[in-house]
Amino acid sequence: MRIYNTLTRKKEELVTIIPGEVRIYVCGPTVYNLIHIGNARPLITFDILRRFLEYSGYKVTFVQNFTDIDDKVIVGAREEGVPIKEFTERYIAAYFADAEALGIRKADIHPRATESIDAILNLINLLDEKGYTYTLSDGVYFDTSKYDKYYQLSKLNPEELSAGESQRVDEAIDKRNPADFVLWKFRRGDEPFWPSKWGEGRPGWHIECSAMIHKVLDDQIDIHGGGRDLIFPHHENEIAQSECALGKPFARYWMHNGFVQIDNVKMSKSLGNFVTLREALEEWGGEVLRFFMLNTHYRSPINYTTAALEAAVAGLERLKRAAAALSAWVDRPATGAEISGAAANLSAAVAKATAQFDEAMNDDMNTAVALAAIFDLVREINEALAGEIDQSVAAATLEGLYKLTDCLGLDIRPAAEEIPAEVRRLVEERAAARKARDFARADAIREQVTALGFDIEDTPTGAQIHPRG
Repeated sequence: MRIYNTLTRKKEELVTIIPGEVRIYVCGPTVYNLIHIGNARPLITFDILRRFLEYSGYKVTFVQNFTDIDDKVIVGAREEGVPIKEFTERYIAAYFADAEALGIRKADIHPRATESIDAILNLINLLDEKGYTYTLSDGVYFDTSKYDKYYQLSKLNPEELSAGESQRVDEAIDKRNPADFVLWKFRRGDEPFWPSKWGEGRPGWHIECSAMIHKVLDDQIDIHGGGRDLIFPHHENEIAQSECALGKPFARYWMHNGFVQIDNVKMSKSLGNFVTLREALEEWGGEVLRFFMLNTHYRSPINYTTAALEAAVAGLERLKRAAAALSAWVDRPATGAEISGAAANLSAAVAKATAQFDEAMNDDMNTAVALAAIFDLVREINEALAGEIDQSVAAATLEGLYKLTDCLGLDIRPAAEEIPAEVRRLVEERAAARKARDFARADAIREQVTALGFDIEDTPTGAQIHPRG
């Protein structure tokens, strides 16, 4: 597999620290509010990366953190008048519910900053002992001038720092250098705090991720991921503090997904042009949102529009209907009729689609091209459905289709919902009416079924019943 490495600005062959194993860390949310649709993109991007690596035979250890102590967390809990633990637990639960609706698998480990204080203090102490820190009235800072590779990830010009890519740059006026960042914030008023040799306080944002990685994944990892807004300062600072403290390279590959835009403008809470993921889920559903994201390469910006989402609805439905129609052949008794040429070619179509899918995903996870390969297979399936299909061929084709869609986290299997007996009876009556060429009666029955909340699809294997919507 080739991955575009933000550190080198080129695609590189994936060579892991331990052959056959991949250790991945992805920055998780700061839990002070519901996440927005832009936050859903890294969730989907790195869930698919994990799935494809497992599909390819790797053993994957996947870690995603929660930042559960931060200025915004403290302010939010204070405004609601609830303990911080209660406040963050609520939003962690909301995060898991929203992620599950998107088809996101839980990480193998979900470390929390507040449960990693010892690791954080140990890392700061290493930096202090090696001379990379200095103390101001509000906390302990990392001196970026002592790390000559600072800006290696972001490629920023120091003179352009004020126009950096993130608003979370520490603004202490006494800092030695504009890019210096806080490692340990001294206690202020009634804020949460922990004891340290520098004084009571709490961790800065950047040190948390480095310490959690060191705690649960060792000193070096294979892939570090997140949204491109984290390149600077967060990921730049992670590299600096980790490599200075531990004296070795931190992550081999840095992967960053592009922004979600509304009207071609980056979606963000600070701009006020965001849609919460919860709102988007209620309107479109998780599988549609996931399919929508898959249609664009993860590094490219994606525009959140009604037209694009309606196209995702149609595309997903096309996949599901092909799977349902093919599934009907698996259980259908053989008729002895001649197998069509299109059906006989299905095995070759599956092999071709799988090869194209693998090639696309191995090329920096190009899900848009991978989806195109799946739709090529669906076209072949639909052509075959016009004739007779052997049960074993149908089963093998369906298995091949599911293998590819499962890798993308798309569940297109026919719903196991119970169809009411009344609906089944009406569909049988309609079949009899059609056989008797009483099409007026058949149309009237279709309207009755529609009124009961179901659609009828006529296929070569007979009428299929689908719940509406």
